[in-house]
Amino acid sequence: MSPTTALSSPVAARSFASAVLPVMAVVLLGFAVIGLALPVLPRHVHDGLGFGPFTVGLVTGAQFATSLTSRFWSGDFADRRGGKRAIVLGLAAAAVGGGLYLLSLPFVERPVLSVSILLAGRAVIGGAESLIITGAMSLGLSRAGPLQTGQVIAWVGTAMFAALALGSPLGAAIDDAFGLRAIALATVALPFVAMIALAPLEAPPVRGRGRSSIAHVLGGVWLPGLGAALGSVGFGSILTFSVLLFADRGWGLGWLAVTSFAAALIAARLLLGQLADRFGGARIAGIAAPVGAAGQALVWLAPAAWIALAGCALTGICWALVYPAFGVEAVRRSPPENRGLAMGAYSAFPDLALGLSGPALGLLASGVGLDPIFLASGALMLYAVPAAIVLQRGNAVSRPLPGWLNAPRGSLLVPSRPLPARSPMRPGRAEALVADERIAERPGESKVRRGRALARPIVNRWALGLRCPCAGAFMRAC
Repeated sequence: MSPTTALSSPVAARSFASAVLPVMAVVLLGFAVIGLALPVLPRHVHDGLGFGPFTVGLVTGAQFATSLTSRFWSGDFADRRGGKRAIVLGLAAAAVGGGLYLLSLPFVERPVLSVSILLAGRAVIGGAESLIITGAMSLGLSRAGPLQTGQVIAWVGTAMFAALALGSPLGAAIDDAFGLRAIALATVALPFVAMIALAPLEAPPVRGRGRSSIAHVLGGVWLPGLGAALGSVGFGSILTFSVLLFADRGWGLGWLAVTSFAAALIAARLLLGQLADRFGGARIAGIAAPVGAAGQALVWLAPAAWIALAGCALTGICWALVYPAFGVEAVRRSPPENRGLAMGAYSAFPDLALGLSGPALGLLASGVGLDPIFLASGALMLYAVPAAIVLQRGNAVSRPLPGWLNAPRGSLLVPSRPLPARSPMRPGRAEALVADERIAERPGESKVRRGRALARPIVNRWALGLRCPCAGAFMRAC
């Protein structure tokens, strides 16, 4: 069985959609728990408990902080115990978080105690988020196969964004009709519904192979993670400041900015999610990052609301492509037995960037206004391009040689005996010299055939040492 066949064998048994759609359904249910509470808890802490913006930010940010700090452990758990078990543990933790929401309600008359319990619930749900998404990525990759890495990341991420987009208005409606208690009860119940949906999913067995250290995995993940972190700045600026910008310019309907971003992101994920697998993650990321920067520039310069909405949509398309594209590079640079840890470490980079860019851009807005936020975020997104270029050059170095240079050992181009120890040479030069000697020893050949044979190691030496693009065409002509 060829390597390609072996890698794609999971997809041969089932279609990609049938392998990944059930995982997406579980993610949709699991992240609906988070989406339901997004518009409700800040209002409850501010109006119901009487705390100020700092405490509101503390309660809201507790989830993202624990999600960030638990990424590595979640990825390692998914590698050791399997993605399905990681999802189950995450869903159980989400139900516990909902229970803490419920527990905080009887103590509304004691605001400090109530908000402390609520803070603990948010922290638990942050860990649950990390386990669910990391386990889902690991399970999706194991079910669909590594050749579909970019598409798995794109589709599973789409389910997460859809859950947040649908859960927010639904949570606001439930809160208006029934109050926070109904949100807490839904937070407890939905994870068990997701467990029922997860139960029949076939999870490939976890192979007992040696695992790499976190430092080793980080060595392969940090550059794609840095690129994703820079690409996420525009995403954060749209979610945090676009509504304020629309209000400041008197356009109204600021929610349309987030909606256009999310709609473009979901459409691009579904329609273009396979590009990173087909053309390489670094190449797609290098193209997508300037698109996002252009979108941020449109928002900055927009004289009308529809132009700003187009900029938000371009930013959504950028993030839809950049995150899975750099994710493909992160997974490719990690051992197969550490895919979960690699995805956990990779996801931590944009999480950290989103956590830091919001306050930093907010300070910028306090000094110079809202408009320059989008200029600054667009400029930062452009710095993802050098990361993509470096990754692309690394891919070129490690890419397999053309077929006529990948000759089997003992053939005309590759000697059958080990090369003697000599002074260091460029790759291919020593092999070409030995090939020259073998050709010279072959009697009974016409001058034309011997001339062609002698030309091959020369071009071999030329192509391997200088990587001349004309070498392949020359050899095909011969």
